[in-house]
Amino acid sequence: MAGMTALVILTSIVAVAAAARSTWSPCGLSMLSTITPIGEQARGNRYATSVAWFIAGAVLGGATLGAGTAALAAGVGVLDLSDTAVLGAVVALAAVAVASDLNLGGFRLPSHTRQVNETWLDQFRSWVYGGGFGWQIGVGLATYITTAAVYLMIAMAALTGDPLVAFLIVTGFGFVRGLAVLLGVPLTTPQKMLQLHRRLEELLPTAQRAVVAVQVAVLAVAAGAAWGVAPAAALGLVGVAAVVARRPR
Repeated sequence: MAGMTALVILTSIVAVAAAARSTWSPCGLSMLSTITPIGEQARGNRYATSVAWFIAGAVLGGATLGAGTAALAAGVGVLDLSDTAVLGAVVALAAVAVASDLNLGGFRLPSHTRQVNETWLDQFRSWVYGGGFGWQIGVGLATYITTAAVYLMIAMAALTGDPLVAFLIVTGFGFVRGLAVLLGVPLTTPQKMLQLHRRLEELLPTAQRAVVAVQVAVLAVAAGAAWGVAPAAALGLVGVAAVVARRPR
């Protein structure tokens, strides 16, 4: 029971970290250039309405991914795995995610470079492009995947063996991704928009390292819960050394 509680907490942290890191994806940055007060005013739409549709779409996108993850969790639940087996699997999965984000030995998990279709802005009403863009952002796998933490979240949520918990965590991922659009609230002039994007560019290396640090922490905590302090410390030190030695990509 204690192991499963730890797993739920760790998975929730990974979900937030994955969502936050995804703000720096080309699609995430694109939303901060298009769904803004000045952009919506130019299109004759209310900014607050477009933002509301975007966040609602992101939540629905997260729920869509959450439904699939819940089905996986139901399958894992049938297996009735021990806490040690589940936490051991988390250790292995977190190690794979760290290796992918650090590009160790050229290893990268499969991804793709799909961008949202910005022609929607000129073709459809704000509820269509707001909700549609939000769904694609919130579902996590439909556009650019900037971190292996997205995959790790799905796998960990499935390993809880609880469909409702898995659904809620992954839906929360979509919600957090959608909230990133609120960074555009102050963007009432082109100068403010440039300042925000410049600041985000400066923070990118920090965001990259932070999400890998979260994955290393998950690896160490799961190892500790499964096997004890010594393995946790050893794996944690190895992970920290890898982060320090190699810049995340």
